[in-house]
Amino acid sequence: MDMIAHFCRSTGLYAFLFPADGGWTEGLGRLLMIGIGLLLLYLAIRREFEPLLLLPIGFGAILTNIPLAGMNDPGGILQLIYQVGIKSGAFPLIIFMGIGAMTDFGPMLANPKTALLGAAAQFGIFTTLIGALLLSRYVPGIDFDLLDAASIGIIGGADGPTAIFLASQLSPHLLGSIAVAAYSYMALVPIIQPPIMRALTTPADRCIRMEQMRQVGKVEKIVFPLVVLGLCVVLLPSAAPLIGFFMFGNLMRECGVVERLSTTAQNALLNIVTIFLGLGVGAQMSTEKFLIPSTLGILFLGAIAFSIGTASGVLMARIMNLFPGARINPLIGSAGVSAVPMAARVSHRLGMEADPENMLLMHAMGPNVAGVIGSAVAAGVLLTLKDFAG
Repeated sequence: MDMIAHFCRSTGLYAFLFPADGGWTEGLGRLLMIGIGLLLLYLAIRREFEPLLLLPIGFGAILTNIPLAGMNDPGGILQLIYQVGIKSGAFPLIIFMGIGAMTDFGPMLANPKTALLGAAAQFGIFTTLIGALLLSRYVPGIDFDLLDAASIGIIGGADGPTAIFLASQLSPHLLGSIAVAAYSYMALVPIIQPPIMRALTTPADRCIRMEQMRQVGKVEKIVFPLVVLGLCVVLLPSAAPLIGFFMFGNLMRECGVVERLSTTAQNALLNIVTIFLGLGVGAQMSTEKFLIPSTLGILFLGAIAFSIGTASGVLMARIMNLFPGARINPLIGSAGVSAVPMAARVSHRLGMEADPENMLLMHAMGPNVAGVIGSAVAAGVLLTLKDFAG
């Protein structure tokens, strides 16, 4: 009978109903978090919202909340994945290298003015930082410090690896909420952006046809990542990890002499690290870190940051059209957020709605890839707050 009683106490059902510490977060709270993990799996599989990340994140959330399994305890497999790959910053940087190997800077180099749109779209990051501090000041139950606010603001860049890297360095306790918010809003780009774009443009704006882009030479594409890295070294060394790995991946793509390495970075290596990154992020979705008022604040502020970033890019394009020179279709300004290539596709789709013969995809890729650099630079600026706050 003692053996049977011991076995009953070792079941998950008993742990859900009668947690060892008596707190609801360790019992029914875990069950609720498993439900959230299942919701993420549904969004990934059924709705195809960022499935490459939401599926492992959702499954990781389920695994870490299984009572008595200990997978996220010290020495557990999920804890090891988190410590080795995420807390160290290794996984986001390797993913950035793979993204760099997949990125073609040709559209941006062909029309350098579009880089301003990528820069303008980062405005949402810094306004949301201020918003997070104000929310902490005036809303009971929410207490974000400067580093927390910086980690939340980066959601506006719509760049998942950058958000994870910055949160792991500044606010590890918010990593799960920030990662879920960042990838959720990236997945919702086709839903969130169009109303903002239509509200800030006129039908005539949406019909603007842009000039044919010039052909960008191989030498330009090889020199560009080296120039960007050099500027980073001189002006903002704190952004060197993100910019460095991103430009290394791009140089492997463009130099043409390490095709095997470039292919590996784009495919096998990127896929392997993505799996472990998702599981490691999901491991941070425990009840004590996720089921708190600040999580709602993060989701709210993330939506604000993303919306402001979209609006800033569109408005910057309209401002640029006030000056002499080739006109820019303001729709491509929304692609300044670094959700590659989804944001560029949304710009192209809305342009086709206004004028079925207006092809904006390649034009939109310019600010889109510029936004990736912009979000990395913004992260570098925010990383300098770590020493200041300390």
